[in-house]
This record gives sequence, structure tokens and C-alpha cells, in this order.
Amino acid sequence: MTPPSANLRGIGLMVLATGVFSLNDALMKLATVGLPPFEVLFIRGVFGSLWALPVVLLSGNGPQIRHVVDRWVLFRNLFEFLAVLCFVVALARLPIADVTALGQISPMLLLLGGAAIYRDRIGVTRMTLIGLGFVGAVLVAQPGANGISPYAVLGLLCAVGTAARDIVGRKVSPAIPTIVVAFGTLLLVAVGAGVATAVFEQFVMPSPRHLLLLAGSGLFLALGHLFIFMSYRTGATSAVAPFYYMFAIWAVLSGWFVFQTLPNALAIAGIVLILVSGVAIVLLDERRRRAVPELEPVA
Repeated sequence: MTPPSANLRGIGLMVLATGVFSLNDALMKLATVGLPPFEVLFIRGVFGSLWALPVVLLSGNGPQIRHVVDRWVLFRNLFEFLAVLCFVVALARLPIADVTALGQISPMLLLLGGAAIYRDRIGVTRMTLIGLGFVGAVLVAQPGANGISPYAVLGLLCAVGTAARDIVGRKVSPAIPTIVVAFGTLLLVAVGAGVATAVFEQFVMPSPRHLLLLAGSGLFLALGHLFIFMSYRTGATSAVAPFYYMFAIWAVLSGWFVFQTLPNALAIAGIVLILVSGVAIVLLDERRRRAVPELEPVA
């Protein structure tokens, strides 16, 4: 059993991780003013990879870098790449809190995907909570007479891609260190975004301000991956996982302090629904896990 002090450290690391990820998003959004979104993602990915490489080496995982080309690692990271492409385009046009909140339904989509592919049992209560989360997503997206905004659709597709990433992630060998998988993600996103920039965009020479913003964004991205890795290694998953939803809180604060924008009343209601349903699902899963009796060892 994980000691309470370790759980508190794990929770603190998760709150810190979601905070620095939100800083990464804010700096990336600032960089999209004057630069095309795929180019922003490409430069951020290069900086993120350069920041993360020393962490991989200093953690003693240098020999494991070869696993970034493992079949299932590549497949998992391809979905991450597609999700991030959708995210950065939506981020350039929508409030940061709205895009983040739409991405928070990915764990609910993961449950549905697990049920469809792996025959995982959901149950009525969790299905109801998933439904509430989707209602929250609709309130955030706010479709009008002309339908849902294409950028909100991209935010939802980001959630779909993230859920697909985690479903495929079940196939990744547990022998491959998490930090190496995260490093592989940074590399693949950088390369993929570079290709997307060459194919779909006209390259714009970044200014020193853009480079500074994206160097900071890459640093916070690498730190976010490191802190999440440390969080799950330090505290029990049941204690740490609910605080993943701090993403939405940090995004609202970031939108307020950095961009002087706040979601409207409907979007705030949707964010609250997503947060409540997501945390409730995590807590319900933990209660069910504890209710399952441990099997006695066979003598």
C-alpha cells in the first residue's frame, strides 16, 4: 500500500504537470500569432526533443531509445501526432479553456473504445457519467444554426485521437520505459509536423520572439511529461488520476491571465460537467477495484 505522504507527492506532481502543460499550450497559442500552426508544432517539437533527450540519458534510459521505432510505440505515437495536429489548429482559433475541455472527454472515449475492442465492462453508472461528459462537450462546442464550429470539431477529434492513442498503448510492452515512449512521441510529432508544414503551409521565418516562445513551450512540454511520469511512479494511480482533470482549471486560469478571456456561461457549465463526470468515473473505478477480493495464494 502506498504511504499517504507518497500519494501527496504524487498528487503535487500531477498538479504541477498539468500546470506546466497548460503553460506549454499558452506559449504555443501566442506563437500562432504570426506563424502557421503546423510550423509552430514543428519548431516546438524540435525544442521539446532537445530538452527531453538529456532527461532520457540522465535517467539511464539511453540504451532503450532504440524502442522509439518499436511497432506499437510508433502506432501509438501516430495517433498522438494526429491528435496534436487537430489540437494546434483548434488552439489557434478557439479559447484555450474550450479546446482543453473538449480534450478532457478522451478518457470517456477510451472507456467506450475499451468496451468495443477489448470487451471491457462499462455498466449503467459509468455510461450515465460518460453521457454527462458528452453533454458537457456539446455545451462547450455550442453548435448554432449553422452547425458546430469546424475548430470545435477539431477539438473533439483531438479527444478521439488521444483515446485511440491510449487504446493502442495497451499493446506497448511494459518493458519499454514510459519516458522513452514520451520521447518517441516528441520525435514523431516533430518529424510529422515538419512534413505537414512542407506539404500544407508556406514556411514563415520565425522571429526571435517566436523562437523564445517555442523554446519555452518545448521546455514545459518536456517537463510535463517528466512530472506525469514521476507522479504515477510516486503515488498510487487511484490517488493521482483524478487530478489529471486539473488541466481544465489551469486552462481557464491561463485564458484569464494570459489572454484576458473567459468561457461564457454555457461553456463553463460544460467544463464543470466534464470535470465532475471524469473525476466520478475515476473514483468509481477505484471503488470497484477495491471491492474485488484478493485471491488467496495456492499452497
